[in-house]
Amino acid sequence: MKLILALCLAPAAALVAPVAPAAAQTKMSETKADLEALQNSMPGPPGYWDPLDLAGSTILAQYGVDTVEANIGWFRHAEIKHGRVAMAAFLGFIAGCTPLVSGEHAVAPYRGYVAGGTPFEQWDNMPLLAKAQIFIAVGMLESYGEGAGNPAGYVHYTKGGKPGYYPPIKGRVGGQIQFNLYDPFNWFPEQGAESKARGLKSEILNGRAAMIGIMGFCSEAKVPGSVPFLHGIEGFPHYDGNVMIPFSNDFSLFA
Repeated sequence: MKLILALCLAPAAALVAPVAPAAAQTKMSETKADLEALQNSMPGPPGYWDPLDLAGSTILAQYGVDTVEANIGWFRHAEIKHGRVAMAAFLGFIAGCTPLVSGEHAVAPYRGYVAGGTPFEQWDNMPLLAKAQIFIAVGMLESYGEGAGNPAGYVHYTKGGKPGYYPPIKGRVGGQIQFNLYDPFNWFPEQGAESKARGLKSEILNGRAAMIGIMGFCSEAKVPGSVPFLHGIEGFPHYDGNVMIPFSNDFSLFA
């Protein structure tokens, strides 16, 4: 299993150049007070809520994130990243359920693997190589997003960089990548500081809602009735497998 995983992730090295020596650290600008101000500036409940005082801790010190400000940067970046993944998962779940409601064939990229199955079954039925392609692509993008290859001007989010920032990827891999992940077709105009700040708040709120939403989908699919709002919706998928298997001793990445 370790050998398979290593072989699958090895091509990620092709995306980035050797890492140059780290630049001098810049001062982290976000403090706990800044975090409280950001949350309190957003509409709706619950306001600033941190019962474990994670924003005032150095709980990540054992991983080299040894200041309160660096911990805040890590948590801020993690929330934004998880929110983006959850938004994609939420929409992907709906797209994966479309064949169940419409009676049509499964949409790409699931076509050919399973038709009319639930999103969970679509993953279960994907062959090893298809899953490997997904993990390789994610690993490559994650490696670059963490600063591997020393992108010009990149500062890590635990060392003063902007949480949620992903460095431009256009022109990388020997010039083979011809677009950036954000706005690949240059549709969006350049925004001012005020518009960017408002957009970031919207992204955080939408990401939080999506995280709750995708967990609600998984819960209702596994335990019908556990989410009353979703219970009884025609065509909502039911899954007999174990949606929590990634957190169990039986987990196998390519099972």
